[in-house]
Order: sequence, then structure tokens, then C-alpha cells
Amino acid sequence: MIVAMTRKTPRWQDADPAHDREQRRYDTPAPSREFILKTLHDHGKPMSRQALLRHFDIREPEVEEGLQVRVAAMIRDGQLVENRRQALGIAERMDLVAGRVIGHRDGFGFVNPEAGGDDIFLSPRQMRALMHGDRVLVRVVKTDDRGRMEGSVVDVLERKTQELVGRYMHEHGVGFVIPDNTRITQDVVVADADRGDAEHGQIVTVELLEQPTKRTQPIGRIKQVLGNHMAPGMEIDIAVRSHGVPHEWPADVLKAVNGLDEQVPEAAKQGRTDLRQVPLVTIDGADARDFDDAVYAEKTRDGWKLLVAIADVSAYVKPDSALDAEAHNRATSVYFPGSVIPMLPEVLSNGLCSLNPEVDRLCMVCEMRVDEDGHVTRSKFYEAVMKSAARLIYDDVAAALDAPKKAPAKIKPLLPQLQALHSLFEALHGARKQRGAIDFESNETRIVFSDDRKIERVVPVVRNVAHKMIEECMIAANVQAAKKLEKAKIPTLFRVHDTPPTEKLADLRAFLAERGLGVGGGDKPEAHHFAQLIGELDGRDDQRLVQTVLLRSMSQAVYQPENKGHFGLALDSYGHFTSPIRRYPDLLVHRGLKHLLCQQPVSKFAYSLPQMEQLGAHCSANERRADEATRDVVDWLKCEFMRERVGEQFSGLIVSVTSFGLFVELDDIAVTGLVHVSHLSNDYYHFESKYHRLRGERSGQVFRLADRMQVKVVRVDLDERKIDFEPVGAGRKSKRR
Repeated sequence: MIVAMTRKTPRWQDADPAHDREQRRYDTPAPSREFILKTLHDHGKPMSRQALLRHFDIREPEVEEGLQVRVAAMIRDGQLVENRRQALGIAERMDLVAGRVIGHRDGFGFVNPEAGGDDIFLSPRQMRALMHGDRVLVRVVKTDDRGRMEGSVVDVLERKTQELVGRYMHEHGVGFVIPDNTRITQDVVVADADRGDAEHGQIVTVELLEQPTKRTQPIGRIKQVLGNHMAPGMEIDIAVRSHGVPHEWPADVLKAVNGLDEQVPEAAKQGRTDLRQVPLVTIDGADARDFDDAVYAEKTRDGWKLLVAIADVSAYVKPDSALDAEAHNRATSVYFPGSVIPMLPEVLSNGLCSLNPEVDRLCMVCEMRVDEDGHVTRSKFYEAVMKSAARLIYDDVAAALDAPKKAPAKIKPLLPQLQALHSLFEALHGARKQRGAIDFESNETRIVFSDDRKIERVVPVVRNVAHKMIEECMIAANVQAAKKLEKAKIPTLFRVHDTPPTEKLADLRAFLAERGLGVGGGDKPEAHHFAQLIGELDGRDDQRLVQTVLLRSMSQAVYQPENKGHFGLALDSYGHFTSPIRRYPDLLVHRGLKHLLCQQPVSKFAYSLPQMEQLGAHCSANERRADEATRDVVDWLKCEFMRERVGEQFSGLIVSVTSFGLFVELDDIAVTGLVHVSHLSNDYYHFESKYHRLRGERSGQVFRLADRMQVKVVRVDLDERKIDFEPVGAGRKSKRR
């Protein structure tokens, strides 16, 4: 007998390749993102939500609700777009690009694509409805003859700014806030009923009630009056709020640290290697507040034994805890002149996790054997308990090494190991030079305050041999951590410094050729090619100029799980292991090392590769945010310092050349200001970017990077963080008689 069989249509659950994963996550799973995208791709044109439901044959209300939530999330994330007919299409197939808005003080902006590639220009008209940091979908509408793309905004996926800080003004019966962040060019309108106690000219925090549109300005309500414009410390309050730096501890974090003191519990010390009799020491700056690394070295028959002990933050900050969530949120401590916003509460950053002298502390140790040539021959990591023998200062250590007989009583008993550290440093530094690492001269400055937080002076930071000793020890430990995790295939974050971009290399070579110089390596130079060039600059008048251009040709270092090496240090593998108190990537490295110490399989590690990719992007972005906030504060303080020096003359160095003028850094005080092109001698000046110079059309006069210049301070704008100079003598614009 023949039985007739009917073919059943396959259920969507059987066709969804990610259904097993969704079942593990949800009680009532809906179609996965991957399956929705594949379905729309195969369909070949946009589909409505109802059409999707019919296609998947979804009848259960819970699954239908799950699909609606997932579609909304995909629209929010820029994967899908809903057109005017309420049909869903794939953003990529509609030639739409998702990315973050980068505002410019002159009103235009750019979109930095999430998928990578060149930034897309946004006209001032497009920027009217946007603010710096917003996440948008744009369509490329045209490309100029140089290949630069211009975009039109299709949708705003996420509003970054919910509140901002600025100066409240009330003029002609209208109240408004001028944002401190110069990347936000729209003033925020504030009705009198929403001004609170704010007075004209005060610094305030304003909450946005309505976001800007193409026709209207943003509307806000004063949330907090921070104080008067020039109040001491105001610059930090402004920077913190302008850049969205987290600065208040959530209630669950305060609850988590409540009851902790500075004594390590005895139970926590059990099972660890006891190093309390080893004279480990911390060596830091005189104004350091947290001490997260200690070192010890001794000479051996064939080299040195080096211990680098790092505060064991991971013993106190556990994954998925309130402390961990806030540490992840901050990602880094933010250092301002004279103050810090820490990544961890002070009971940890200055207490339990600070390697203070003469108290027991938990630590993670990298123990290394280094040969006479400065190469690490073997290493191991382990958990330990230590007791720092002393808190030493860079300048004191350098002086003691230079004149051992004059060493203070505190340092004399430690001289043998400090001298061993110094000889080890010379070997490590020799290996560094041998592999061709790049050494640029530092131009850091330090602001010195009086008791009432008025700036007394701005001084250069001079790095001595003690700074360099500790730096080499930390680099050695960071390399060993990266190698160990890479070998074990544990997902982690490497500190990646990629090779210079091709377009920057081309400009660099053109600049060098004009000066009779060159850098080897073709299209893919290595660090030693740059190091060799730097070595050739000794004694040349243009040494500072060439080093500056070399530095600007470099890529920016980032955190990512894909190891591409560290170009500047000439290292194949590099991570950050040595500062978990102040950097979240270091804490992740510690967790990876501990996972290995517990001999757990890689599959059981708490983090996957995709998670590490997200963490790397997050930590890199927050590092940039911290740098920008710090730079804002330093610029404010330098402007405040120069307000009293309007009319004074200084000598300086041209440190940047643009189409609109020259930036000159003043000698000794490292303050930078602009000589606008209109202040230069009577001529039309043309900007030659490849050669970093302005050239006069008629006179032929040239102003180049690293040329010296005598200038006068003519204007200081604290709100704009701008200092204007005009040239004195040669180069000054002639006055018409």
C-alpha cells in the first residue's frame, strides 16, 4: 500500500543557525539577529514587521513580542532601517553608514564609521540637528575630486548628550547656556522658569529637555550651579562634566567598600608565596598618591633576577560585582594637575591596593631571569604577599646612584639592590637600542600651584635615570604577560601601536627629502629605521623639527585582542600588566593570568574574543576621553597663567603650522599660542602641508615648524582656551602710513 506523505514547511527554529544560543539565553527565544539579516538579504527588498511575522510563521504572543524588541534593538544599533512605509531594510544594502559624530568648533562635523574607513564630512546644515558624540546613520551623497566623502543624516540612532556644562548668559530677556565643549556649537535655550538660581555669567550644568533639530536650538533646564567663572578648581569641574567623566560613586559601590580598612585579612594571605622578607621597594614621583608597582633585583652568576610585584586588584574587584561594573565604566583614572579622579574608591586605590611601606599587601608577581645582554630568558607569574621596604622618590634614587657616599640613611641599606637595578637597566636599555625601539625626547610640563591654587610657574618634567630604570622593568613585565597569555590563547587586550599609516608616510618622506634625510623600510618601515634616523639628528639645528614630524606620523596606540605588536617599542607582543589600580585593561590581564594559574581550560575563561573586542574599544575610547579632559584643564590653567602677561614679550618655537597661522610654544613655560596669518608681514601666505610651512607669495619669506620666533601676548580667551600672539620684529605685519 502506498501512503501519501505531505511535506511540512521547515520551522524557523530549525533554519535559524543561532537558535541553540538563543535557547540558552532566553526562555522564549525569538529569531536571532543573524537570521533576520539573512532573511531580509534573501528576500531582496525591505519587509514590514507583519511580513516578517508571517514569513517566520510566528503565532505565540511571547515570541512576537521578542521579535519586535529585537527589531527595535537592530534599528537602534544601525543594522536595520525602517523607511517611510514602515518596511525594514538592511542598512549596509541601503548604502547607509553608522558612526559617531565628531563636532568641530566652526560648525561642521564628521562621522567616524563604526566599520572603519575614512571619516564622512557633515556640513553645518547637517550638524544643526546633531551634537558631538551622537550616533547616526548617514548616506554618502557626494565625493569630491580628492576622494573625500560628504554625508546626509538619515537617522539619529543615539543621543550622546543628555546634559552639559557651560556658562549661563541672560541677554535681552533671553537665557541661554554656552557649552564649554567647543565641539558643541549650539547654545542651549533656557526659559526663565527653568533657570533656578543661576545668575548671568555663572558656570552651570544644564539638562537637555529637547534635542536640537534642523530648525530649533536645544532647550534645557539648569540642573546645578557650579560657581563663578574664575573660582579655584572650576576648570576641573567643567572638564569632568563636559567630557562625561564619571566622578560620583554609585550607592552599590559605596556599599561594597563599606567596612573595608587598610589591613589585609589573614585568610586572604593563605596559599600565596611569602615575599615579606624580600626588600621590594616602590619608586615614584614625590607627588604620587597610589603605589601599584614594586621592584627588586639581585645580581646572579649569569645575569640578574628581577621581581616586579604589582598590586593584586583582582583579589578585591571580582567580575560582575558593583566594583567591577564601575571600574569598567570609568576604565581609567583621570589625572589632573594637583588632583585625580580614580578608577577605584580610595579605600582600594590609596589603601588595600596601594603598596605602602611596612604593611602587608597582596600582589601579583612577574619573576624574570635576565641575561647579560638584557634578554629575559625565563619568567613566571604567581600570587604573593609582600611588605614594601621603602617608598622611594625618583630624584633621591638618582642622586644616591650618582653619589652613593652621600645617600640618605633611608636609602643606604638598599643601595646594593638599587645598584643591581641600575646595572640591570643598562642591560635592558642596551637590548632596547639593539632591537631598534624609538626614543623621543619628552616635552611634558608640570604646573606648580601656590597654597590658594594660583599658578606660580609651569616647569618642564625632567626624566632621570630612576624614571628610566622603572620604565624598563615595567616594559619587561608587560612583555612577559602578553607572551604568556598569547601562548595560552587566552582572550586578552594587547597594547597595540600599529605601523604609521601609508598617507602619513608619504608626507613624511616628502618632508625628509627636502632636508636631505630619509627613512628606510619602503612602504613598511620598522622601528629601527626611525631610530636610526633619530640617531642621525644629533647636533643638527632641525633636530626638534624632524622629531616632531616623526612623532606626528605615528599611529595612536589602542587596546585590542588582535595582536599587531608595538611599533614604537619594537616589540612583537605587548600588554599592560603593571597598573591595575588605574587601568581596566591591566585588571583584565591579571584575570587572564590567574585563570592560567588555576589551570582552568581556555573555554572556561570569563571573557570571549568578541567581548574583548568590545572592551578594547571601550577602554581605548575612555583613555582618549581622559586625555581630552586633562588637556582641557591644562589649557585652561595655562590661559589663566597668561592672563596677567598680556603685552609681555617671549621667545619661542613654532610647534605647528596650519593654513591659518603658526602655533608657537614659549621657551621655559611650555605655553602655546597662535600667531594668526593676518599678523604676518604684508603678503599672501600659502600653506605647504607636506613641508609644514607657510610661504609668502611676494616676499618668499618662509615660516617653518621648529623655527624660532619672538612674540608678544596680545589676547587670552579663557572660555575658548585660546592665546593669541603677534610676532615681534621680523615677520610682523607692517602698518600702513
